[in-house]
Amino acid sequence: MRTTAITKPLEVTRKWFVVDAADQSLGRLSSQVAHILRGKHKPIFAPNVDVGDYVIIVNADKVQVTGNKLDQKHYWRHSGYLGKKKEIKMREMIKKNPEFILMHAVKGMLPKNNLGRQMLTKVHVYAGPEHKHEAQKPETLVLSDKY
Repeated sequence: MRTTAITKPLEVTRKWFVVDAADQSLGRLSSQVAHILRGKHKPIFAPNVDVGDYVIIVNADKVQVTGNKLDQKHYWRHSGYLGKKKEIKMREMIKKNPEFILMHAVKGMLPKNNLGRQMLTKVHVYAGPEHKHEAQKPETLVLSDKY
């Protein structure tokens, strides 16, 4: 009798990866990080179980964007009161909070449910080259251009 192997959350082993965002395209980097966070690179992938790994992104302030996105893309927030929508251009956001840009891009590529929010907690973004996760012994991840 054959049975289907079911992935259980307690059987998952997770790794830590470091990704250097310097001179990487924002969209390609985000999609590959989301791929690692979901665990799609593992043979035990299941869409209903979080089997992904942890990802540390460094040099977020050196990420590249194509076209005119620096001046045309806006990030906005709303206080909930009438007329209180605030917009900020991507060029200003990179100077002010470069970590937000990468978190926002990766978040958009994850599932929009409880599992996606749980996956987003496994990504850590830093503007500079230093991070505080040396104790986890992260591996350097070189992203490919296959996407």
